[in-house]
Amino acid sequence: MDDDKEKKSLDFIRAIIEEDLGSGKYGGRVATRFPPEPNGYLHIGHAKSICLNFGAAEEYGGTCNLRFDDTNPAKEDTEYVESIIKDVRWLGFDWDDRLYHASDYFQPLYDYAVELIMKRKAYVDSLSADEIREYRGTLSEPGTESPYRERPVEENLDLFERMKNGEFEEGAHVLRAKIDMSSGNINMRDPVMYRILREPHYRTGGAWRIYPLYDYAHCISDSIEGITHSLCTLEFEDHRPLYDWFLDELGIYHPRQIEFSRLNLNYTVMSKRRILELVQKGYVNGWDDPRMPTISGLRRRGYTPDSIRNFCSRIGVTKQESVIDVSLLEHSVRDDLNKKARRVMGVLNPLKVVITNYPEGYTEEMDAVNNPEDEGMGKRKVPFSGELYIERDDFMEDPPRKFYRLSPGVEVRLRYAYFIKCTDVVKDEKGQITELHCTYDPETRGGDAPDGRKVRATIHWVSAKHAVTAEVRLYDRLFTDPEPGSGGGDYKDCLNPHSLVVLNDCRLEPGLAGAEPGVNYQFERLGYFTPDYIDSKKGSPVFNRTVTLKDTWVREKGKQD
Repeated sequence: MDDDKEKKSLDFIRAIIEEDLGSGKYGGRVATRFPPEPNGYLHIGHAKSICLNFGAAEEYGGTCNLRFDDTNPAKEDTEYVESIIKDVRWLGFDWDDRLYHASDYFQPLYDYAVELIMKRKAYVDSLSADEIREYRGTLSEPGTESPYRERPVEENLDLFERMKNGEFEEGAHVLRAKIDMSSGNINMRDPVMYRILREPHYRTGGAWRIYPLYDYAHCISDSIEGITHSLCTLEFEDHRPLYDWFLDELGIYHPRQIEFSRLNLNYTVMSKRRILELVQKGYVNGWDDPRMPTISGLRRRGYTPDSIRNFCSRIGVTKQESVIDVSLLEHSVRDDLNKKARRVMGVLNPLKVVITNYPEGYTEEMDAVNNPEDEGMGKRKVPFSGELYIERDDFMEDPPRKFYRLSPGVEVRLRYAYFIKCTDVVKDEKGQITELHCTYDPETRGGDAPDGRKVRATIHWVSAKHAVTAEVRLYDRLFTDPEPGSGGGDYKDCLNPHSLVVLNDCRLEPGLAGAEPGVNYQFERLGYFTPDYIDSKKGSPVFNRTVTLKDTWVREKGKQD
């Protein structure tokens, strides 16, 4: 195999990094950063950026900083800071001692703003917010210069300092960069650098009454930290000239901003505003509701760090906007859990089975494989007795053709145990089936018949007197429409009423009584489940379904191939 074929295919960002390393740019360093705003919990879209920034730095022997873009105290909270730190660490990344905040740089940011004022590149504007928008122009018409644009330097310096000292009310003044009100790029039409906010900051308290906007704070924070490659999503592509303008006008160290396409998933909302609305208005049960696309929600649902990192690797990094099928995310967790999750038996909708010819009061133990994908996980003992529970869906009294599970007179295999045959159906006064009577063949222990006869179905079960009663929560997609809110409709109109189904009388293997949160299981034939890390208690487990066993993405991909 030639060298070219052995080389790993590079995405365009890694190709740029390798080119810069080859030319000696930035002294052969790679330094990236992940800069979340602490105004909400991270979601799966952020996971793509986390994996890219930390992953690229790791691959090239560089560093990645975690930096909070905390320049809007009205929306920020330490709860969000703590959740972000927890999520990034859970995904498997670390920043050593490089935890930073934009608020660390409030003084140098202010000093640089003063420098721009002195260079006549910034001015204090006293237009209202509505007037600034009006003067800004449109995409097809140039803007109009503010009547305050040519204020003397001394007046600007005086007003800016008084803004900092809290002498003015919110909205009275802003500091704007003086660039070009006729620019074809609307972001260059004298953008606002500072606004007055009479709001205490969660870190600096009441020390500041003015706060920088993202476009100004971000590039200078990158410069101060010595970032080499500032990786942003595509909506910041039109902001890159402004990023460059601030750094060039100040004559300070200049990182390179590179934009990539953000992650969009169907059947999902990724807007921070919409996610916040779902939480605050009670459409979901908090930021970590397992139906949410938040990292904490995915963790609570049973997703693993590896499954999310593998998903981000599969979708790649491009400049092309696209919508990823959520079934690919589901495939990633199935693929990971198939190798790792311990197999167990659980019955979600129990129907009692009495084996009439089984020795009364007798119990035996069956050997069950913990994971056929990993022999090293060994086997376990599962108790078997004359009274069992099976899934109600695994029996039909009058079955259609090709129904190969249990029905009157039909023999099936009990997983790891015996062949059984239904001989009688017991019903209540309403005609509902309450119990099945069956016989078993004691010669078929372990699941095979000595005479070589075959059965068409194997069903799972649990011993009635040994089973643990549990609550199981069946989670599904939060929305019924692949593009919630598309076409101008309210995205909440397509909330899935069946996104959560709670089953309170499920029966599980006795070993699951003490199941620990964070451990993943495959309930054979049913899907992957994990104990809820808030509500599950020892002896009274609550399980969340992570994902079903059915992998639609692989099936659909196979059709296309």
